[in-house]
Amino acid sequence: MSQALTLARRIVVKVGSSLVTDEGRGVDARAIGHWCRQMAALAREGRELVMVSSGAIAEGMKRLGWVTRPKEVHELQAAAAVGQMGLAQIYESKLREQGMGSAQVLLTHADLADRERYLNARSTLLTLLGLGVLPVINENDTVVNDEIKFGDNDTLGALVANLIDADALVILTDQKGLYTADPRKDLAATLVHEARAGDPELERMAGGAGSSLGRGGMLTKILAAKRAAGSGASTVIAWGREPDVLIRLAHGESIGTALIAATPKQAARKQWMADHLQLRGAVVVDAGAAKKVCEEGKSLLPIGVVDVHGEFHRGDVIAVRGPEGAEIARGLANYSSAEARLISRRPSTDFERLLGYSAEPEMIHRDNLVLV
Repeated sequence: MSQALTLARRIVVKVGSSLVTDEGRGVDARAIGHWCRQMAALAREGRELVMVSSGAIAEGMKRLGWVTRPKEVHELQAAAAVGQMGLAQIYESKLREQGMGSAQVLLTHADLADRERYLNARSTLLTLLGLGVLPVINENDTVVNDEIKFGDNDTLGALVANLIDADALVILTDQKGLYTADPRKDLAATLVHEARAGDPELERMAGGAGSSLGRGGMLTKILAAKRAAGSGASTVIAWGREPDVLIRLAHGESIGTALIAATPKQAARKQWMADHLQLRGAVVVDAGAAKKVCEEGKSLLPIGVVDVHGEFHRGDVIAVRGPEGAEIARGLANYSSAEARLISRRPSTDFERLLGYSAEPEMIHRDNLVLV
């Protein structure tokens, strides 16, 4: 556990509704201030932090004077719209006190299911991190029915971890971690300090839904850890009010439950791309580009592309073929086949004139490319 977070450079922190809103009493500025202080301290150590925060609906309920969570979708959406204002305001204020910039990012599961929107969201978040800005992410509950009815921010936290290639996911909750049984009902229940993410036994241990404010219980956290492990990110489930919990975890202290990913991060991502059986298309590269990709570990630039085969969209996995036609690599295309044909053999300075806009300089970034 200590090594998993000690070495983590990019961390997604997810915090639940009951913590953010102090069990529905309204946005807990003091608690958010503590988390923001800790994240700023870790940022000064050279780490990159992303916050996935619940609480918009709960804060909206408080501002509207509602005691119980409504069942009608339009009322949930209205509460989310009202509450999001307060949530964003307090994060911006508390991060600014720590000398950090912040950004509000509203996502839906659909944004991460569509490959083009996936890449757009990824590019935005990585740009924000590169600028030293801390993204605060929430589901866009104001407009999307399914996310309110079926979604939970534990799952969103795992999806964001996948999206930005995070090293670790920290889920802050109102429980100390995962117990072998419900400690409120079984006095013999003990805390699980460490286990393998995805172990079926963990799902048996997990209880049902949590508070009336949020959508997720311990089971959603176990399933989120399993999802995060798919891209090589380990997960820690810990009590959000533990003093300096984020700093202590990052410095190797054993707190809560650590669910360790069996596959290293880069290996998981590369394996996912390598396992694609049906590729949408391919680009053929010259000898110079092939050498840079295969021997120097460089990204593939459009100037090295000599031909484009098939029809594909931005975000599709495509093959990279050498001068002799053999596949040498594959990866996620930053441009569609039509765009690739326009910018092949061209320097990036020509892209805006040819495409009407300026985007990534790479055809396939090295982080999204695997040799075969």
